[in-house]
Amino acid sequence: MRIVTEPMLARARVHNAPQGAVMIDANENPLGPCVSAREAISAIIPQGGRYSDGLTDNLVEQIAELEGLKADHVLVYPGSSEPLHHTVTAYTSSSRSYVTADPGYEAGMFAANAAGAKVVKVPLTRTYAHDVKAMLAAGPDAGVFYVCTPNNPTGTLTSHPDIEYLAENKPKGSVVLVDEAYLHFSDGTSAVDLVKADKDVILLRTFSKIYGMAGLRCGYALGRPDLLNKVQEYGGWNAMPITALVAASASLKHTQLVPERKKMNADIRAEVFQWLDRNGYSYVPSQSNCFMLDVKRPAKEVIDAMQHQNVFIGRIWPAWPTYTRITVGTRPEMEEFQVALKKVMIGAVTASVSPVRRKAHLDGIVVRQSLA
Repeated sequence: MRIVTEPMLARARVHNAPQGAVMIDANENPLGPCVSAREAISAIIPQGGRYSDGLTDNLVEQIAELEGLKADHVLVYPGSSEPLHHTVTAYTSSSRSYVTADPGYEAGMFAANAAGAKVVKVPLTRTYAHDVKAMLAAGPDAGVFYVCTPNNPTGTLTSHPDIEYLAENKPKGSVVLVDEAYLHFSDGTSAVDLVKADKDVILLRTFSKIYGMAGLRCGYALGRPDLLNKVQEYGGWNAMPITALVAASASLKHTQLVPERKKMNADIRAEVFQWLDRNGYSYVPSQSNCFMLDVKRPAKEVIDAMQHQNVFIGRIWPAWPTYTRITVGTRPEMEEFQVALKKVMIGAVTASVSPVRRKAHLDGIVVRQSLA
């Protein structure tokens, strides 16, 4: 089974989206890489015939210095999907389960299935955080406790004390896998201090989100060397794209990039929430670049109808069948989203669905798809 990623999950139902479509379904950053990252990419292109050994080492050293860690606590990958998958396959098995939130990011569940591990899904708390005590109770045999904060798809935080409690009280031999892909959009506290304290914690980061490098593929894992060595045994070594390495390095040197983009995302998100409030729509308050919208009906009906308006919104999580995930795009994109949503919700637009159906297969995921 191949590694399952966000675009594979988001686009399982989307084929050949029309030009000019509003794509707010995959938590992408429409801003793309910053100017200095683009310049670094352009400059390195003549070296595209070479492998990336030295550049990888340079980025590892840069990350280690920024995080206050030794270089042997850092592994760089093409995105954070690979270390997520390899951590799950390394630490779960038929006798060691995988414990995650529900709703939560699904990629680790597919990795657990590939490892023959039991998947244990635990509902979020009333404040939409991971219920760490319930996770511990549900997973006495766990190999991995997965915490995505802010959570994908809800965009909500799990507190640092809760993550610390999970790390302190988990079963012996298990790891807490903390996915901070969306942390930079929020006011949340990183769990990097638990890595520094040599806890059984592996921390994931990516340049795909706030840095706008989803298509370039760069991310990293932080953890104790012995924990990371076991992860590497399941994934080996992959040559990194040199364009991604130099873009990531340039992005980290741009000290104002994260606060600037965080504010931009927060401002647009707040405007959308204000519009939803004025129009009486329900949603989960988020600190990320996505949120869950409750459409008060089977969400697939709204997703299909929005697609007919050339607006592609996110998928459905079985635990919340009336909710769909919305990515925060640019201000013009969100204005188009608002116009389309209002038409759909008042019944001015419906999706015409043919009885003909087909199956799209995604690494064992079967998505039933209507042909309009």
